[in-house]
Amino acid sequence: MPLKIYGVLRSRATRPVWAAMEMGIAFEHVPVMQAYRLKDPAAADAPFNTASPGFRAINPNGLIPTLDDDGFILHESLAITLYLARKYGSPLGPQDAKEEGLTAMWSLWGRGIEDDCLAILQKREPEAAAERLRAPFAVLDAALKAGGGHLVGKRFTIADINLAEVIRYAQPDRSLFEAAPHVQAWITACQSRPAFQAMMKRREAEPM
Repeated sequence: MPLKIYGVLRSRATRPVWAAMEMGIAFEHVPVMQAYRLKDPAAADAPFNTASPGFRAINPNGLIPTLDDDGFILHESLAITLYLARKYGSPLGPQDAKEEGLTAMWSLWGRGIEDDCLAILQKREPEAAAERLRAPFAVLDAALKAGGGHLVGKRFTIADINLAEVIRYAQPDRSLFEAAPHVQAWITACQSRPAFQAMMKRREAEPM
């Protein structure tokens, strides 16, 4: 059975899809739309969505993304990317216990600032969110400078994917990036990668 990733790309499914494409892993992408985006998710003509019984049988949480790796089911985008990097032994994954710890640290650190990054994207009191992000951006800027432009092992890793997909939400606020030039250079490099661009092309082709 091929590896399957469930979830439309206008969601956190971007993370495992980008990771799988970076690693050259063959997978089936199964679009699953968020039920809240639909007028009637239970309608006979509704697309496959997070309230569909077929999806709830796979993920009873009713959230995307979800991974099915030959019957092994895994939820949560960060868990999925970390699993893929470890299983497939890619250079994107941790090479030792220290790198594993750093990868987990930066992935969880990103989750800690995600709500404020999303607030900027969704225009929910974005000025206040940006103000709260200035100190974390300074921390990230210093870490990237020390790491030669990367978070772990002075190379592009799954930690960069996980965090870049959080930081992307904050990009409408240019002042944050102007004050953090290493963050700006890093996000530009991440988003210049062919796998990211291919993933975003798929995302942009999805229905709004």
